[in-house]
Amino acid sequence: MMISGKRTDLAVESRELVQESAGAATEIDGVIAREYDRNGCPVTRVEITNDEGVRAMGKPAGNYVTVEMRGLMRHEEDAFKSSVRAVADELTPLLPAGETYCVLLAGLGNRDITPDAVGPLAMQNSLVTRHLVEKMPEEFGHMRPVAAISPGVLGTTGMESAEIIQGAIQHTRPGAVIIIDALTSRRLSRLCSTIQISDSGIVPGSGVGNARAALNRQTLGVPVISVGVPTVVDAVTLMADLTEQAGQPEPDWEEIAKFSGGLMVTPKEIDTQVETLARVIGYAVSAALHPEMDVDDIQAFLS
Repeated sequence: MMISGKRTDLAVESRELVQESAGAATEIDGVIAREYDRNGCPVTRVEITNDEGVRAMGKPAGNYVTVEMRGLMRHEEDAFKSSVRAVADELTPLLPAGETYCVLLAGLGNRDITPDAVGPLAMQNSLVTRHLVEKMPEEFGHMRPVAAISPGVLGTTGMESAEIIQGAIQHTRPGAVIIIDALTSRRLSRLCSTIQISDSGIVPGSGVGNARAALNRQTLGVPVISVGVPTVVDAVTLMADLTEQAGQPEPDWEEIAKFSGGLMVTPKEIDTQVETLARVIGYAVSAALHPEMDVDDIQAFLS
């Protein structure tokens, strides 16, 4: 989404931009926001409730939860476990009611491009149990059946992610789909330190101006929850953010964007940060889907 020439996928930032464009931090009709703490992680929940909120935010109606993992980025003791628990606790209420239905996980992105590899890497850190529940019910029948796919990208598969996911849905008949993908942010401070969870689905590639087919309940026929991490910032958006912080006059960013060539910026530590975040997401999703297991149990299962 782009507001005033500034590009972001995060609802919390879209709300900031709308308020900034209005010249005041007033509330937006149809948008409810609240802030609180979850396991030591600051959380902002934004709910878009009506058509006016949808138009103002440029996002579908639904819940958007942003979990900030400052302790994880500072390598604080037990920050990994607290981050996993915080994300899992925020994801759980968005899951459809019931405990026995199958869940399909889909890790979007290109595993060969590091800022876009969060989704595929998260699949490697998630508990996949559908085959175990079906083949060995005596040992694993108490677990929720979970299947996972990494549909790749159109350029390497010749198929839209939506087409591949729809095929997997027809075969697995899940009660919900959880989609993991990389996002864009307007601020450097939120890159690789924030996770957004939403029950409104996702439009892959929209943050970098390469929108693909929407993945939501309307297109897939089942509830869709998205989990995303901002790994890049648009170069013009970054310039705007730094200019604002420096207190400099704001130029015509939309005019400047014509000469940016679509450049995106990512942190220099992106390799290790993406690996860490993919592990946090994989473990958090697994903890939400298997509440009887803690982080140590999930790690033992995966190993």
